Amino acid sequence: MTDAASRFAEELRRLRRERGLTYRELADLATQGKSYIWELEKGTKPPNAAVAANLDKALNAGGRLTAAFCPAAGDDVEAELEATELTRRVTASDVSDGTLDRLERAADTMAMKYATTRPDELLPRVRRHLDYVGSLVEARKTLAQHKRLLVVGGWLALLRATLHIDLRQSGAANACLETAVELAEQTGQREIAAWCLETKAWEVLTDGDYRQALQLSQHAQAVAPAGGSALVQATAQEGRAWARLGDRRETSKVLARVEKLAGNRTLPEHPEHHYQYDPAKAHSYAATTLAWAGDPAAASVAQDVIVELMAEDARPRRIASAQLDLGLAFLAAEKPDEAEAQARLAIGSGRIVPSNWWRAQEVVAGVVLSGISGAEDLRCLAESHRPAITS
Repeated sequence: MTDAASRFAEELRRLRRERGLTYRELADLATQGKSYIWELEKGTKPPNAAVAANLDKALNAGGRLTAAFCPAAGDDVEAELEATELTRRVTASDVSDGTLDRLERAADTMAMKYATTRPDELLPRVRRHLDYVGSLVEARKTLAQHKRLLVVGGWLALLRATLHIDLRQSGAANACLETAVELAEQTGQREIAAWCLETKAWEVLTDGDYRQALQLSQHAQAVAPAGGSALVQATAQEGRAWARLGDRRETSKVLARVEKLAGNRTLPEHPEHHYQYDPAKAHSYAATTLAWAGDPAAASVAQDVIVELMAEDARPRRIASAQLDLGLAFLAAEKPDEAEAQARLAIGSGRIVPSNWWRAQEVVAGVVLSGISGAEDLRCLAESHRPAITS
């Protein structure tokens, strides 16, 4: 069995069992043969793209089977870097503008894949490209080309740090953030420097150090250039920190600033790009911040966000986060049954990264404390989906 087939078989088996479907019931939903479904789960028959898409739809899996079927990233990465290396060789320079163009496009593509790709799957691709940038640092090039290389290296180091944070690998994350900060300083890239501070603010926020998160997010705003995406993101992060500190007045003031900043921005060409602020994110951040602050308005805002994201059908991680926000809001409104339902959807999606798992635990703990009948089942579901965390 190939690695791709094995991943597909495991994911299919898990999804079918989660939905409580027999082979016959899933076969009827997907208009496939019962024996074929069985063979796919056992890995004795290989899937194809059409079958993966069909089963994704039947199981309402949000593309998880299609992602599992896709070949491992390794071959794609090598092909991409081989093409970049060929571009470099056919020019008269060790590092040509064509090579840099390819690297910049690759960095942007990976930043756009961030929201929909598991961090452990995206990390090897980012690592290989960052290694390739490192191999070119001493190569012959103009000063302008050298600066471009360091800038793309800065973005890649920042993205790699973000992925390590998602995986709760703090040592690697800090090392990559330090690299990104150094490259930002060498090139005068205040946008990268501000994103580094904002990213660190998020990491310490997830660790429960809300006061440091507040200070880092405010520092990021001071560093960020006017009109950049980092300024809006860091402001939103400040709002989250105030919410966790329990200061509703400051939380409300920051949310108003975020709304104003976001309202003055046009939709970016690639709103899915992690480092290009999408004004639509303001709604999601408001839902999270209000939920953390215990504001009664959080439930309606979170419900609106879920409807918007469902219509896009392309932001599964943000949907899961919004469902956790809604669950927390329902707990604050003393509606534990509704909170349990939202937590079940979020956790069952398999889209909660390790760095966000504490939010799921918070909702689960509230539901368990309420003593409702579904609490124990939710606790068991959370335990079975708990992401593996490496140091």
